[in-house]
Amino acid sequence: MDKFLKWKVLAIILIVGFSVWKMYPPKESVHLGLDLQGGMQLLLEVQTDKLPEDAREDATDRVVEVIRNRIDEFGVQEPVISKQGSTQVVVQLPGVTDRDRAKEVVGKTAHLEFKLVSDDPDLLKKAQEGTSVADFELSQIQDQFGGHPILLSRDALLTGDHLTTASVGFDQYGQAIVQLQFDGEGAKTFDKVTFQNIGRQLAIVLDGKVHSAPVIRDRIPNGQAQISGNFTPEEASDLALVLRAGALPAPVEIVEERTVGPSLGQDSIQKGLRAGLIGAALVFVFMPLYYFLAGCIASIGLFLYAVIVMGLFAALNASLTLPGIAGFILSLGMAVDSNVLIFERMREEDETGKSPRASVAAGYHKAFAAILDSNVTTLLTSFILFTFGTGPVKGFAVTLSIGIIASMFSALVITRVIFDVLLKQKPNLHIKMLSLIKNTNIPFLKGRFWAYGFSVIALTVGILSFVGRGHENYGIEFTGGSLIHMKFEQPVDSSQLRSALNDAGLKKLIIQTFGAKEENQFVIKAAEKDTDRIEAAAEKLVGGKKFQVLRVDRVGPAVSQDLTQKALMAVFWASIGILIYLGFRFEWRFALASVVALVHDTIFTFGVYALSGREINIPTVAAVLTIMGYSVNDTIITFDRVRDNLKAMRRKPFDEIVNTSINQTLGRTIITTVTTLLAALALFIFGGSAVNDFAFILLVGFTVGTYSTIFVATSLVVDWKAKR
Repeated sequence: MDKFLKWKVLAIILIVGFSVWKMYPPKESVHLGLDLQGGMQLLLEVQTDKLPEDAREDATDRVVEVIRNRIDEFGVQEPVISKQGSTQVVVQLPGVTDRDRAKEVVGKTAHLEFKLVSDDPDLLKKAQEGTSVADFELSQIQDQFGGHPILLSRDALLTGDHLTTASVGFDQYGQAIVQLQFDGEGAKTFDKVTFQNIGRQLAIVLDGKVHSAPVIRDRIPNGQAQISGNFTPEEASDLALVLRAGALPAPVEIVEERTVGPSLGQDSIQKGLRAGLIGAALVFVFMPLYYFLAGCIASIGLFLYAVIVMGLFAALNASLTLPGIAGFILSLGMAVDSNVLIFERMREEDETGKSPRASVAAGYHKAFAAILDSNVTTLLTSFILFTFGTGPVKGFAVTLSIGIIASMFSALVITRVIFDVLLKQKPNLHIKMLSLIKNTNIPFLKGRFWAYGFSVIALTVGILSFVGRGHENYGIEFTGGSLIHMKFEQPVDSSQLRSALNDAGLKKLIIQTFGAKEENQFVIKAAEKDTDRIEAAAEKLVGGKKFQVLRVDRVGPAVSQDLTQKALMAVFWASIGILIYLGFRFEWRFALASVVALVHDTIFTFGVYALSGREINIPTVAAVLTIMGYSVNDTIITFDRVRDNLKAMRRKPFDEIVNTSINQTLGRTIITTVTTLLAALALFIFGGSAVNDFAFILLVGFTVGTYSTIFVATSLVVDWKAKR
């Protein structure tokens, strides 16, 4: 074994060893996303416009810190609190399913004030009649009789800024209260206020709401106070928690909420892993059956590729999401493409009579350019997905990027080292392979005008279908509103559910059954963000809470508009990036033809998607961008062969060179498409309802991507060359 080969073997051992080390133990190394373990994600909009200009600059950063302190006391494991843009905060709470309590802890401003209450009944009467009263404002206090109006001083005598601690206690009647303790300066102020106002009411105001207004009986020199207000122990505990963590520097609005129940997350894990194992098994079995020894070497490389991907995933501390699992399965199917390219090149070199060592070396050398170009374009789309994507889509982009890098290392280094070691031991090793697709000479380009006609008709039908469905094409991520996914313990008819919701005053709802009928699951979509009324109506229908809320999504109109813009920008910049890269690697006609084929594939796929009655969501956009990368990948392989043949077949007509190139790469195209479709098909059949739409669009896109390579991209290049 030569010295250079030894270094490559050592590098492989170190990388694989590092990956295995990072993966162990799996339960600690792999962090699951909210869609797999359950939990909730909130997107908060900080209302900085309500602050003075000098306080706006770092308001969002201060909100992040206050919320982080609250969540740490709340006891959530591995929360994620991060700033997004200049005025938004993303809060991820794994394992939390009590939505109302979590939103109360996160979203409460917790601005505590102590204000005097006017004891002049005439002033109170004037204020009730609408007359403005200097230095006072009309408010309401709740009591056992339903509440009554009071007149509060506009200026606070003391605020929560001087609070040092807050804890839960109980009054003489056993009612939960919140006990407060002020710092030295606060205690002095409180002592002074209580001493000077004995016999008057002192209101305790939290976020503009008067919780109590006790009469000051004596001075309180020790800086202690309490808040009462018919709290449950849990409510008092949460209120004490947010007061200890401090008030938010500005009010926040929850503009997006996503909640996944633990049972739905567990179901997603099981189905996602099952789909992954089946997809991987199909690929691992296919390669040795078709390529024999070379296929076994490819399977070893793919296995080590999977180990490296999981190790890098753990090293980056990335969260594994359901789209991430889909991205891993997809990258596994696409990783086969590099091996197929190399093996098909090796076959061609072997048929010219070269030695096994020379055939292997030439196969890797001639396939390198195509592998590099195809993987760079897919990495480009992954980068754009990560830049414009949110939540699970970022996880998909990270997984796909890691998979592409690992697949190049696996195909170009690991399998090459195995071949070199075997050939070192046995120089005359004959590398046999099946050849079901012989040297063909199909006149593909002669039928290109029929293909043009088919594409025009298919695109027209798809566009009309898409336009005809209008807003029905889009999920709530793009339209705004709310979605609640419910599972009932007993059979419930959709008409009964609709009637119960109508009786509750909820109109214009979309009610869909989810999964098999016997699962008793429904997805309810509403234009409004109020899902509490939907749950109340369901409780009334079944006589109690005899159902589970598996998932809740609430998206405000501003968020949906932002997501729409990001999705369009992602598609636009992906197309521009691919155009620039291919223009650099090939001439501009090839690049432009590839982008036209991309647009063709995107419109075609969306048309079929619309005809199937499915909705576009964020994972759908991720799938479309993946299709764009795959379509360009397929086109590049053919264009790369055209580029080689232009040098070797100088005297032949251009259309003949292109047609020959299509036939020469036909075997690779079919095998790669089959293996990739096997992975996507496993997702579609076994991945469960959560990724069904994602897998469906991949199946359509991969198929039409192969068609467009032969009948759109290459055909356009031929026609444009002819016109020139």
